[in-house]
Amino acid sequence: MNKLLARILALSAVALAAGAASAGEIAVIVKTTNSTFWQNVNKGADSAIKEVKGHTLTFSGPASESAIADQVSLVENAVNRKVAGIVLAPSDPDALVPAIKKAWQARIPVVLIDSMVSDAGKAYYQSFLATDNQLAGELCAKALIAKVGSAGKVAIMSYVAGAGSEVGRVGGFRQYIEKNSKLQIVGPFYSQSQMATALNQTTDVLASNPDLKGIFGANEPTAVGMGRALVQSGKAGKVVAIGFDGNEDLQKFVKDGTLEAIAVQGSYQMGRLGVKTVAEVIAGKKVDKFVDTGVVMVTKGNIDKPEAKNVLY
Repeated sequence: MNKLLARILALSAVALAAGAASAGEIAVIVKTTNSTFWQNVNKGADSAIKEVKGHTLTFSGPASESAIADQVSLVENAVNRKVAGIVLAPSDPDALVPAIKKAWQARIPVVLIDSMVSDAGKAYYQSFLATDNQLAGELCAKALIAKVGSAGKVAIMSYVAGAGSEVGRVGGFRQYIEKNSKLQIVGPFYSQSQMATALNQTTDVLASNPDLKGIFGANEPTAVGMGRALVQSGKAGKVVAIGFDGNEDLQKFVKDGTLEAIAVQGSYQMGRLGVKTVAEVIAGKKVDKFVDTGVVMVTKGNIDKPEAKNVLY
């Protein structure tokens, strides 16, 4: 009975602490600030903070997605300055777990966006908002098979090995290809989310696989580098290419036929709903553990239609 009473009191203290933190800084920490995808997340967060009374917003991220230790430091710094809540896009599923545990211990709510942490961190965040990356990868594979058929070679140009979004996205793509075709997969190759690296890697893949039928670029900088390599090598429109995300460069590639399609996430929604969700947790409200922010396959046929315009940036 005493143990039960102690647990009820402890839970009440957490709830009171959450309710008491009715105003303060909401720290949005992304994988890198050097990407229009994450800048679009910031736009969504900015729009939400105007509707969430009493809170201020900070937006930060390391110089690159592979600078995982820098992102860990940003989260730890946010905890140390006692922010009201954290919206985090973790670059690594394991490395960020100790940092979000510190937030949990400090009674600072954490909402994850875009990428998941490992099961070891499941107790330390309150909600996860993201694209269903497994499904998005499958949609990209389906679009590729529809154009290249079920035999031949296709390449995977990926970004950071082991990142939560990468595991789901590239895993979904690969599994769909293996189950629904006899296509041979070349790669994956990891660009570390560096456009120039993706360009060089794609150039090499095209040169060493002259019979390549299709290619998949799994995130924004990788897909941009892939598209530029296709243009420079004279393979644009000859090798069927599917990209991911929807900045201006990728939109141009769709319009001129360099890319057959791009899978575009609701990045603005991730920022907007991430801030609104963490504000609800701070206010003591119950939130869903997972929210699917959606994906739209954008092609030359629908790029000017509302369904695409709502997610392009």
